[in-house]
Amino acid sequence: MYKLIAIDLDGTLLDDSKRIPEENITVLRELIDRGYEIVIATGRRYWEAKAIIQDIDRNMVILANNGNIVRDVEDDRILIKKYLNMEDFKKLIHESKKRKLHPLILVDDYENGVDIIVESGSASHFHKIYISRAQNRYREVEDYLTIEDTNILSVAYAGDRKDMEGLYDYINERYPNIYKTHLMENIHLAEALLEIMNPLGDKWLSLLEYAKEKGIDKSEIIAIGDDNNDIEMIKNSGCGIAMKNASHLVKEVADIISEKDNNQSGVAHELRKLLLV
Repeated sequence: MYKLIAIDLDGTLLDDSKRIPEENITVLRELIDRGYEIVIATGRRYWEAKAIIQDIDRNMVILANNGNIVRDVEDDRILIKKYLNMEDFKKLIHESKKRKLHPLILVDDYENGVDIIVESGSASHFHKIYISRAQNRYREVEDYLTIEDTNILSVAYAGDRKDMEGLYDYINERYPNIYKTHLMENIHLAEALLEIMNPLGDKWLSLLEYAKEKGIDKSEIIAIGDDNNDIEMIKNSGCGIAMKNASHLVKEVADIISEKDNNQSGVAHELRKLLLV
């Protein structure tokens, strides 16, 4: 019945130490060897996600940056790409500056070793965490408004929930068809994380596009996740699984809520029950 399994990373496949529990690795290897297609569907950058899953030691597809870039791990080939229009990007930066908000810019410049652009002088906790993980895969600019001809995947903000919700509401009311927004709450680095991207930049839309190319119907997809950027794929897949530690909005649309959380190999536990019994 099922052919493709889409799995989020943070809070789902990964434990709180940002590692894949051994039981999850074992189950995914077994499923791939049995012919199931595994797609990693994450908000993380492609380079970062690829490094995280290397211990699985199987070929997979990574749907990175919330669906804005999809690559095949075997050769890093781009399968799907969705960039933010430059004029729309600059509208967003103008509004950010009015609100004194300092985002990070996530870009597709993988081949040149750049995933992040940061404005000089931005030294928030949020920026420091991202840059510390970047392993020099970033570049600085004096002003985001000077950026030209760049493949922008998303604009990411983190901070007080009130500030994030304020910008989220403004963007959705003022520009309902120009941007796709995700307001995430199941995170540790801030009260809330807001990502703004191409209007078609969505885990579910890219997953569905990829599945169609492979001849897989949405009823044949299992989707597993924990945060609000996973809602659409969990709601619309043939079987949507919310982690025990998922946000309440994710749990509301899920077919199944896992018995175990991400620190207890909840992914492996549910997939064993569904597919390996």
